[in-house]
Amino acid sequence: MKFCLTAMLAGSLLIVSPAAQAEDASAASSGKSAPAKRMDWWTNADFGMFIHWGVYSKAGGEWNGETHHHEWLQFTAGIPLKEYTEYARTFDPKDFDPDAWVKVAKDAGMKYLVITSKHHDGIAMYDSKVSDHNIIKLAGLEKDPIRQLADACRKQGIRFGVYYSLGRDWQDPDVPTGKYKPGWRSNLIDFPNEKQKVFNRYFKRKALPQVRELLTNYGPIDIMWFDTPELISPAESKEMLDMIRSIQPECIVNQRVGNDLGDYETPEQTIPPAVSHEPWETCMTLNSHWGYNKADDDWKSSGYLLRNLVDIVSKGGNYLLNVGPTGEGIIPEPSVIRLTEMGDWLKRNGEAIYGCGPTPFGDELGSYSATEKDKKGNPKFIAKKEWRATTKPGELFLHVFNWPKQDLTIPPVEASIASATFLTNPDQTLHFDQTDDGVTIKLPDEAPDSPITVIRLKLTK
Repeated sequence: MKFCLTAMLAGSLLIVSPAAQAEDASAASSGKSAPAKRMDWWTNADFGMFIHWGVYSKAGGEWNGETHHHEWLQFTAGIPLKEYTEYARTFDPKDFDPDAWVKVAKDAGMKYLVITSKHHDGIAMYDSKVSDHNIIKLAGLEKDPIRQLADACRKQGIRFGVYYSLGRDWQDPDVPTGKYKPGWRSNLIDFPNEKQKVFNRYFKRKALPQVRELLTNYGPIDIMWFDTPELISPAESKEMLDMIRSIQPECIVNQRVGNDLGDYETPEQTIPPAVSHEPWETCMTLNSHWGYNKADDDWKSSGYLLRNLVDIVSKGGNYLLNVGPTGEGIIPEPSVIRLTEMGDWLKRNGEAIYGCGPTPFGDELGSYSATEKDKKGNPKFIAKKEWRATTKPGELFLHVFNWPKQDLTIPPVEASIASATFLTNPDQTLHFDQTDDGVTIKLPDEAPDSPITVIRLKLTK
């Protein structure tokens, strides 16, 4: 559970707003579980694995000598549907080991996993009875990858979710895209007449029944992670959400179901600048691509990824970090190395991440520039990179990114500080001075942990 400022400083319980109380009461009267209750595990999980895996993974980003492709291979390489379908028949994930994939996530400290059940190419990565455009029929696989991965997650205690491309499908003739630029993400090679496409026909024929399949045939689905709502109408978004709630009321749905519905927001490849007390999750790649690209060596360091995780949790969000396995079914070694290093740090410092609330301060996050502009022409946010704070009732955790040459000084803390220690060495007491102007903590010359050292402040009322 993520805590508000007053609650975490006083060491008391979470304070729920009147609006949230009314929403919970409404949900209870309708027979549905309260949103806050449904979201409890997710808001305490903080860290999950995203997996982009499909026919495109076999190409490794390369097509006709070009190496910049990814999970959009069919679109970016301009491959006609018939040719792409034939290519799908060669998909052979001979090294796919679902237990090994889940173990990588678990060893990294991840608490949930989301896998692409159908990406924009329209190929279901499971045994869909709704459409023959599925990997079992096309590639003749003996086992259903989604079922295998769902079983592996449950066996190892990892929550399981599925991604579904909602408003883009390059196999179906009825999927228009682009509200202001018609056809911008459509299959115009095989279905060039954008004006004749009727989204609702695709929605009723394929999207709605395939999501029903996933929710009916694969056990508990903890997350339905939609992508690209595109031209879905408010009525269709509501119909999808109502169906999900009727089959699996506890399933969490992201807001890409469209039209401001769903349980949480999903900023992509970016971290918002400020704290939000509404549920949100940043999804991000380990290198520059979602799907496997063998030419992409632009790997983020584990230190960078951990700083992202801390930054996100300090602002009240979750971190969904992506891996792109090969067509053979192997998670690339650079991904495994970085995730293992993250897991090692979390084994020592996870108490200051899982279930923690956001910073009580805010100035340490950064500020908007008076002169620099972003790509949209708005004032650019300049992030500070010295330290972040996370919270639990009666505790304040300081995550020090850059070890100060002098003592660490933080803004005023409303509650009295009883003690200051390193999280990894609770026996080493740190001297501190607390005044109305702030708190100064005396530190040793060298950081005792890497790449981030966590200081625990115990608070009293």
